[in-house]
Amino acid sequence: MASQYIHRTIENKLDEMYGNFPAILVTGSRQSGKSTVLQYITTNKKQKINEVSLDDINERILAIEDPESFLRTHGVPLIIDEFQYAPNLLSYIKIKIDESRRNEMFGDGKEVGTLYYLTGSQIFETMANITESLAGRVGIIDLYPLSTREIYNLKENIFIPNINNIKEREPLKYEYMDNLYDRIFRGSYPELYKNNKVNLEAFFSSYIRTYIERDIRKIINIQDEPKFMKFISSIAARTGQEFNAADIAKDVGVKIDTVIKWTGILSNTYIIFLLQPHMNNNVGRIIKRPKIYFMDTGLACYLTGYVSSETLQRSAYSGQIFETYVISEIVKSYTNNQRDPRKHLYYYRDNNGVEIDLLIIDEDNIYPVEIKKGANIDKTSVKNFKIVKNFEMNSPNGIVICLSKDIHAIDEKNYMVPLEYI
Repeated sequence: MASQYIHRTIENKLDEMYGNFPAILVTGSRQSGKSTVLQYITTNKKQKINEVSLDDINERILAIEDPESFLRTHGVPLIIDEFQYAPNLLSYIKIKIDESRRNEMFGDGKEVGTLYYLTGSQIFETMANITESLAGRVGIIDLYPLSTREIYNLKENIFIPNINNIKEREPLKYEYMDNLYDRIFRGSYPELYKNNKVNLEAFFSSYIRTYIERDIRKIINIQDEPKFMKFISSIAARTGQEFNAADIAKDVGVKIDTVIKWTGILSNTYIIFLLQPHMNNNVGRIIKRPKIYFMDTGLACYLTGYVSSETLQRSAYSGQIFETYVISEIVKSYTNNQRDPRKHLYYYRDNNGVEIDLLIIDEDNIYPVEIKKGANIDKTSVKNFKIVKNFEMNSPNGIVICLSKDIHAIDEKNYMVPLEYI
């Protein structure tokens, strides 16, 4: 049976950019669906478009050694997949765009439209080169793997914990625990939902091998690859926890500086999200380490050695992977709607042991959020929320995201909210 296209939230933004930017860049992790969504947009516009991937070594060599011939060979409009392998292309793309703009203004008057569609999976190379070469000429979109709302074809708005906003959201279908952990164990890469018969172990094994060979190998020494594999597994085991470079370095057998560098690589290739602590001068000493969250729970489960959703659900890991799932879904709700989650999402912990899983800032409002893998929530779950009164921001309400079936008030200002509303 033919696989069916899964609609992505970013289609709306891409549709706005189409024709208004001479270049469009979609960045994200491997297998997140970057090329597929571009193919859908251009096909939907009934625009004939060429496509080339620089994962193809022959195309890569031509793009690096003779970029002028490369661009002339493929013409426009053109999708260039994984363009970061030939960053020198950008200056030639700039020349082509500027020539087309001059022709529009002084020549045949033909509108430039969108000439180049670029994808990249390494933000640390991609953004620096784009900013330098295509400033003012490119629209940029980040893309993680599928959100649950995308999987079920539901509208996806930014998750704001204002209780009135939440009550207006269309909830996901209620799921029993077994089904929930099946989905967490499977993860969110599109290929796994196009073909339900894909062997998960084989998929993730291939994914990691490709990731290391194509994204990591030129950054780290080849003799460090076994240690990098141990490192990424160690990070996966710590998803939902504070980043402690010294502990990780000890486990892996590398220097602290190496751990910090490699963690940056995972972040810059969209494998993890680093949730920063909320800093405020009106409270006591604050823990300054970020928290680590894998952006795909299936990949995290594979790296930590879980072989089934049943063993995952019964394990000590089940709580932190549940929290990871919730945080990753909220992060996606921001990036999919073109909002930077790093400017809105934080956590709080101080030396007095006061901790809040998530703080969401929306304009002048701050919302404390706890995440609980349970259905019986009482006032002890929100006891730390009182700290937000010291932040000199409005705090309309707080919520506990949990496994209850309905929204219920915990007290006059805080609510338990079913998982299905994220």
